[in-house]
Amino acid sequence: MSAETPTAGTYAPKPGAAPMGRMITAQAVFETKMLLRNGEQLLLTVVIPSLLLVLFSTVDIIDTGSGDAVDFLAPGILALAVMSTAFTGQAISTGFERRYGVLKRLGTSPLPRWALMTAKTLSVLAIEVLQIALLTAIAFGLGWSPHGNPLSVVLLLILGTAAFSGLGLLMAGTLKAEATLAAANLVFLLLLVGGGVIVPLDKFPDAAQSVLGLLPISALSDGLRDVLQHGAGMPWGNLGILTVWSVLGLGVAARFFRWE
Repeated sequence: MSAETPTAGTYAPKPGAAPMGRMITAQAVFETKMLLRNGEQLLLTVVIPSLLLVLFSTVDIIDTGSGDAVDFLAPGILALAVMSTAFTGQAISTGFERRYGVLKRLGTSPLPRWALMTAKTLSVLAIEVLQIALLTAIAFGLGWSPHGNPLSVVLLLILGTAAFSGLGLLMAGTLKAEATLAAANLVFLLLLVGGGVIVPLDKFPDAAQSVLGLLPISALSDGLRDVLQHGAGMPWGNLGILTVWSVLGLGVAARFFRWE
């Protein structure tokens, strides 16, 4: 018997990787669903910032200067929400994914490291939309009166997310899961106190202010405060600091991130 010649389309669809955009979108959707199902992550990203906003806005604990406390605190809490999701939450979850072999299996797929980081960053942005909507509603309920250009706020939030996402992925991709858990929580607490979120930077010594002002959380909180509280124009200085942190963080993470 003679062998039959396969006709065109016999093996369709042709095996192979999906287009890169589709892979990134699918991974981003999956990451978002996992974050929303994680109770500990929701505590860190939603409950804690909300409680801090209500507590420090209604109880006279820290002198935030003239005006209503919520006008000072709301921009800082928005910055804290970005840090809690893009840095702390992402570092911890990715660190344990790496420990349990989830990332090792992803490493055998066509999804490259930079695409995984892009998907995780997009997932973080989706969660932040929900965070910001909730915190904004709470702040309005407390009497917040924001000012400024929304475009400036959006740019600050996007660059802040990129900066913290890069740092979180760098930590998760290089340290052991337990070390990542401890370090991420420690950094969260230190930056909560020393990043201009709740305590104004001018309460610190002059030498410390110069250093603290270069931190991504300080650049984000001060930039948001300049726009939303004081109605300032585009905060180019703060945007520049966040851009540097974004490029360095994501670049170094992409270079040294390990799947296992």
